[in-house]
Amino acid sequence: MSSVESIVTVTNEPRERKNKSKEVQVTLFTLDDDFLKQYIGKQPKWGPVGYVTYKRTYARSLNTINKRHQELATANGLKTSEEWWLTVCRVVEGTYQIQQRHCKTLNLRWQPSKAQASAQEMYDLIFNFKFTPPGRGLWMMGTPYVEKVGGASLNNCAFVSTEDIDVAFSEPFTFLMDVSMLGVGVGFDTKGAGKLIIQNPVQGNDVHVVEDSREGWVDLLGRVLDAFVGKATLPKTVDYSKLRLYGALIQGFGGTSSGPEPLIELVDFLIAFLTKRVGSFLESTDIVDIANVIGRCVVAGNVRRSAELSLGEPSDRDFLNLKNKKLHPDACANWRWASNNSILATVGMDYTEVSKLTATNGEPGYVWLDNARKYGRMGRDPDFKDMAVKGVNPCSEQSLESYELCCLAEVFPSNHDSYEELERTLKFVYLYAKTVTLVPTHIPQTNAVMLRNRRIGVSMTGIVQAIAKFGRREFFSMCDRGYEHIKRRDEQYSRWLCVPMSNKRTSVKPSGSVSKLAGVPSGIHHPHSEYYYQVIRFAADSPLMFKFKAAGYTCYDLAQAEPNTVAVYFPVHEEHFDRAKDDVSIWEQVELACQMQQYWADNQVSITVTFSEAEAKDLKYVLEYCETRVKGISFLPAREHGYSHPPLQKITKEVYDEYVAKLLPVEIGETTNEVQDKFCEGDSCLLPR
Repeated sequence: MSSVESIVTVTNEPRERKNKSKEVQVTLFTLDDDFLKQYIGKQPKWGPVGYVTYKRTYARSLNTINKRHQELATANGLKTSEEWWLTVCRVVEGTYQIQQRHCKTLNLRWQPSKAQASAQEMYDLIFNFKFTPPGRGLWMMGTPYVEKVGGASLNNCAFVSTEDIDVAFSEPFTFLMDVSMLGVGVGFDTKGAGKLIIQNPVQGNDVHVVEDSREGWVDLLGRVLDAFVGKATLPKTVDYSKLRLYGALIQGFGGTSSGPEPLIELVDFLIAFLTKRVGSFLESTDIVDIANVIGRCVVAGNVRRSAELSLGEPSDRDFLNLKNKKLHPDACANWRWASNNSILATVGMDYTEVSKLTATNGEPGYVWLDNARKYGRMGRDPDFKDMAVKGVNPCSEQSLESYELCCLAEVFPSNHDSYEELERTLKFVYLYAKTVTLVPTHIPQTNAVMLRNRRIGVSMTGIVQAIAKFGRREFFSMCDRGYEHIKRRDEQYSRWLCVPMSNKRTSVKPSGSVSKLAGVPSGIHHPHSEYYYQVIRFAADSPLMFKFKAAGYTCYDLAQAEPNTVAVYFPVHEEHFDRAKDDVSIWEQVELACQMQQYWADNQVSITVTFSEAEAKDLKYVLEYCETRVKGISFLPAREHGYSHPPLQKITKEVYDEYVAKLLPVEIGETTNEVQDKFCEGDSCLLPR
């Protein structure tokens, strides 16, 4: 099966200008029909909550995919949404279509038979959970939306600095909102504090009509913010009438509209908030609050997620007290939950006071930027490859320059039986991530960084399970050899594609939903317990809610804290259970992170170290021990910490058996995507501290 379609190359022109780039005519890349027949109608070996997680999170509505995949769906009896075989088909065909377009555009060699064989192998590896693209890739790769707006939606994470806020006040915030609405988690710093004074805005005489698009929301935000530094006027009135009502389908990105209410609330809040600050210097807490209310606005939408991390100075007491509920009860309840807060730590600093704060509620986390700038994998001589790094993404597995995005992908080493099998998989994990770097975004500042760095993050998940399977020494040897293999692949494929080699290539991300698909412990973390509730969030108006309630599942409406969201409790029995995370000391957890930073990750290792009350006194010494061995770390007290329906909740075998006994079968059947993971995907930042 083949056809010809017009692919419009995304340019770096500002969005208000018409795209006049030349269209490149290429043959649509498709997998062989006979090959696909082997998988159509079949299911992989799902984890305990794998299938429901997939249907709720990654199965796209058929009206949001391209004609080729709609025809495949119809021909094979699908009516409303994808099944796994079709999602993998869309992802793989989209990946190789990008490669083909790149080669055709640059008049490079493209071998159809070789590409077909390679694509078929990638398909089989993804289908059987040897590796997967990130959740962003499962949701967006191969969709018409990517062709329309560029590659931003294929990337997981971003960072933006506010250090030039006196030159371009609104830009860091509009960037944050823009990419957050595409599902990208964003880190930011507070370096702009004290650089400008909030001014009384000039009132305009016009009516600002908000266009029904992501750009429309972002443009209004930019205008409102710039009005308070004299670079724009406040509109006399804002017309929101063009915005889709709550529940209306979003044909491009997918999912349903949140309606205009979150945007109205954001604008009203910012005007009132900044009016109170007129005549005052912009402070670090102002920067965080503005970013947080933007995050709150974004997360109100059913399929949008908002993960944020703010980086502050260890000497900034106001920053350190951002989530002090005694000092700021209203802010903590209403918007400061939207981010995790970390400090820009330095090797050799005194951790005595900040570690006491961390002992209380897990914040702040710690990021050593000098380590990220000077080193790839730690434990080696510095290579100084990343000296322009400014910060990290929300879960701190990627060190990034300002306005930089990055694509991650993850491999399941425990689903392999030998290093040789793993090495073969690593080729395709690398190839997926590298392919995403070939697609420019709609943001000029981002392209200027990404096209130079080509940074990717090949991540491992289910690490403790792999250690149990292969043994600690053998596993770290596999990591070391695997890293060198990816480096060789990067040399090979970068030459073929005529692009720079990636400045960094490997990470350990916290994972989350993707790990749930395969049923492995997330990222570097130990299982929560042998028996536990996995709490999964769904859209409040999801048709699945009626099925779960009728089947006896416990469901909670989270309307106040998380608009339009319901939490459903799923019982899980962890197979191949060894030890729970509460059974592993703070020192062993930190040592594992240090080892992975040495043998595998040249970007960063994302870890949230849990600690007991007795271990809290050791935090200062733990930080001194690891400050030259990792690039970032966060902590969480191993106690009830006041979250509303945390994602993992330990239960006994008796509670598990009683709960399971009352459940009726649920036929998920045809459904549409319900909600993208809000916040980050792992234990470290799925829920706010």
